Amino acid sequence: MKTKSIINKITPIKSKLQKHQNIKMLKQNPQIDLIELIKILEKHRHNIIINLQHLQSNYQRRGIKRIPGCRDDNGNLLEPSLTTEHIDQTEYVPMGTFAFNRNTATINMLITRRVRLVEAENKTPIIEVAGLLLNDLHKFNNYTIVSDGKVNVKSLQVKIHSKKVFDLLQKKGVLTAEKFDFHQEYTIRLDNLALVPADVNYRSIDGLFSQLGEFKVLSSIISAHLKTESDTFLAEQLEELQQHYISKNLYINFPTTKEYKDIQSALVNGIIDSRVSYKIDIGSKEILNLDKFHSANKFLDRMYEVYDIETGEIFSKPTFDMAFNPNIAFRHKQLSSRIKFTPVDSFMKPIFDDFLGLDNNGIVSQVLTKLGTNSLVRILQDKRNGKKVRKEKMVTALTAANRKLENYVEKIYRHKISPLVFYIGSTGMLPNDMEAKAMNAKELTIKYPDLQLSKDEQGGIFFEVGETIVSVYEKKEYYTKEVTVG
Repeated sequence: MKTKSIINKITPIKSKLQKHQNIKMLKQNPQIDLIELIKILEKHRHNIIINLQHLQSNYQRRGIKRIPGCRDDNGNLLEPSLTTEHIDQTEYVPMGTFAFNRNTATINMLITRRVRLVEAENKTPIIEVAGLLLNDLHKFNNYTIVSDGKVNVKSLQVKIHSKKVFDLLQKKGVLTAEKFDFHQEYTIRLDNLALVPADVNYRSIDGLFSQLGEFKVLSSIISAHLKTESDTFLAEQLEELQQHYISKNLYINFPTTKEYKDIQSALVNGIIDSRVSYKIDIGSKEILNLDKFHSANKFLDRMYEVYDIETGEIFSKPTFDMAFNPNIAFRHKQLSSRIKFTPVDSFMKPIFDDFLGLDNNGIVSQVLTKLGTNSLVRILQDKRNGKKVRKEKMVTALTAANRKLENYVEKIYRHKISPLVFYIGSTGMLPNDMEAKAMNAKELTIKYPDLQLSKDEQGGIFFEVGETIVSVYEKKEYYTKEVTVG
């Protein structure tokens, strides 16, 4: 049976998806779809500037507005002692970069603006922190272009300073102007385009979940090591940066909180509203999605003991940053009868054992070698052989490896998974060339009893695509009811 006819007949969520699907497959502009347009805009973004005021005045927020600060025990707002001011007080900003959400049919545009850090009370600029000149700080704002398969920004007002880019967009039917004028502002409509190409083909996704799972577990281990470490700054510098709300990656990092104190009151008073979002995930026949994995420190506490070699002291609530302390070692924990060993444990444990030197199964070295992070491979081998490794050398190798892991994972999502997620979320169906068997939650768990489903997932539908399980389920999302953002 074809995928389309299966989807048309399945469970209440499916009928909702069908109503939600992008009817504009018939498309008013037959020369280009939105995905192709976004690729062009991003590739040539250095030749395009965007009217930010127009974008803001026609924008509908799709999430909860957060404001700088935190709340005390009584719910009172405590604002940061510092704030930012835009350096580029202008109507136009450079065209942003675009990012696909990893499990919804959502596309965000990231606008970057230069800012200065100032005292909140008297606006005195902060010139230097931790030995760094603060003359290249940036503030980032995300604008949701497509939200859950629906266009959220109907048009962009832009100026173009390259005739080649103008000619390309004109050829694709995006621009109606006949003559190039670098002074002129052009309207690029987004709401008259099909979201996805009608004739797209998707390659097999088998094997991607296991690969992403290995990367996620290893990245979690490395990130847990580096939580309070930097290969660039001393601990004293990190503390000073933190006091000025700057991350170790030199991003502005103010604490934020919701505008309201109580969500129910905010709903009643019309400050926020809710909408249905369709989540699309991939998984295996044992593990439904990547969210089922434990964090590195949680799994360390679940399965291992961290102890002092000299005193024999076993540390309660161990964390990976302890690994930098002298005389620290790891061993397997004697599990109590209350702990049920799950497929998630079976997946994560060999990776942890290999990284910690309790086994030599080659999983970690295989992943790191593929990424070209041979320095960390050598360091882990030295530790396995009982050699001492300087903390600074370890931190540098871990930082480089994590950066490559993140970049590699992003490429997998951008080229192989996000396009499929976007297609499903925007059309309400699987691609025609993807053979699948559809099941509801009861049918799925009868066939694959190891799978653990959350409350939201229990109302979903599931497609068996080769060795991969594709999940589609509803989740309630809240958003601030307003027209403009700052």
